[in-house]
Amino acid sequence: MIYKSDEGRRLVEQRYREHLDAWPVPREELRIDTGIGETFVVASGPVHAPPLVVLHGSGANASTWRADIADWSRSFRVFAVDLPGEPGFSTPTRPALDGDATASWLDEVLDGLGLDTVALVGMSLGGWTALDYVLRRPARVTSSVLLCPGGLGKHRYGWLVKAIGLRMIGRHSVRDMARTALGLEGAQADPIIDDIELTFTHFSPRPGKLPIFRDEQLREVDIPVLVIVGERDALFDSARTAQRAGAFRRGEVRLLPGAGHALLNQTAAVGEFVLSHTG
Repeated sequence: MIYKSDEGRRLVEQRYREHLDAWPVPREELRIDTGIGETFVVASGPVHAPPLVVLHGSGANASTWRADIADWSRSFRVFAVDLPGEPGFSTPTRPALDGDATASWLDEVLDGLGLDTVALVGMSLGGWTALDYVLRRPARVTSSVLLCPGGLGKHRYGWLVKAIGLRMIGRHSVRDMARTALGLEGAQADPIIDDIELTFTHFSPRPGKLPIFRDEQLREVDIPVLVIVGERDALFDSARTAQRAGAFRRGEVRLLPGAGHALLNQTAAVGEFVLSHTG
C-alpha cells in the first residue's frame, strides 16, 4: 500500500483531478499497459510536434508541470508521465532501482505512445529515472534536462533529523517540513506547499536511497544534457551533483544561487535547451 488509508487516497486523487481539470491547455489522458500495470500519461501540444517526455519527482504526479505546460506545448508534444508507485494514477507497483526494471517499464511506455526517440526531462526521482534511461537506452534519447536529480550527489539527512526533532516537540508540522525540504518560502509557494502537505499526510514515499551512478557511466553519456541544481538543496549535495555532472561529454551545468530543491521558474531554460537540440 502506498497510501495510509483509502480515504487518504481519495483525497489525494481528488486534488490531482482538480489540477487536471484546470489544465491550462487542451490535453489527452492516456493509459498505457505495461508489465507492472497501467501507466497514466497526460499529453498536450500538437500531435506531430517533437516529443518531450517529462518525469516528476517523488511524492508527486504530472500536475508538477502545470505551470510549464502552456509554454512547452507550443513547441512540443509533451507527455507528462505519472511514475509508478507515486501519488498519481499509475500502478502502485514500484519497480526496483538496482537493475533494468525501471528502464524496461519506460520502454513499454514509450512503445505504447508510439515514440522511437524522445527528449527527456526529469526532476529529482524523475531526474534519476531519466539519467538511468539515458545510460541504459542511449539510442532512444535525443537530449535531456535533469532538475535537482538524484543519483549524482549524496542524500542529505541533516534537515530531516532536525525537522523530526522539532515535530516531536510540537514545533514543526508536515507543512514546515515541506518548506524546509524544498526551500520554498513566501506566499507564491503556498499552493505547492498545500499539495505537498495533503500528499505526505496520506502517502508513504518510497523508502531507501537512490542508487548513485558511477563516474565511468557518466562519461559514457554522449547526448546534450542540461543539469540544473539549487545551491541550497536540502535533499541532495548539489555542489557534488554539479561537479559530477561535468563528466558528461556534452553537458551543461547551472547552479542556481539561493535556490533549494524545488526549482521554480525554469520553464524557459528547459524549453530553450531542448528546442536548441531538436533536429
